[in-house]
Amino acid sequence: MEFFEFVGIIVFLLVFLFIGYFVGKYIGKKQNEDKIPDIRQEAIKQSRAVLTGQFSEQIAPYLPNFPYKPTEARFIGKPVDFVVFRGMDEKNINEVVFVEVKSGKGQLSNVEKSLKSAVEDKRVFWHDYDVPEELTSKK
Repeated sequence: MEFFEFVGIIVFLLVFLFIGYFVGKYIGKKQNEDKIPDIRQEAIKQSRAVLTGQFSEQIAPYLPNFPYKPTEARFIGKPVDFVVFRGMDEKNINEVVFVEVKSGKGQLSNVEKSLKSAVEDKRVFWHDYDVPEELTSKK
């Protein structure tokens, strides 16, 4: 009888573990389902913030407080939003300005900070590049 009692206890424990496993899975699934609406709302909120920021970047030169002429601003996007060529409308560029547009609580990325540092430290240079003639001549 001891053998059958042992086997019975083992079977009972296995059935108990099996039921516990599925009950735990069900409870976990229900808890996650309760979080889904909040997760979706947060994702939508973040997506809207990103889209609003991107839209703001594109239209910034046409906003009332933009300090440069929109016709002299060129959108770059990365690593800086605009390069402004002051004086370009008069065909006499006297200043080049890098403009990074931020909205909301946006902050400079590490790359943007390094670009700002390079400009402020006057590590900006001009380089002429001549395309090799064999690439542009017709044979």
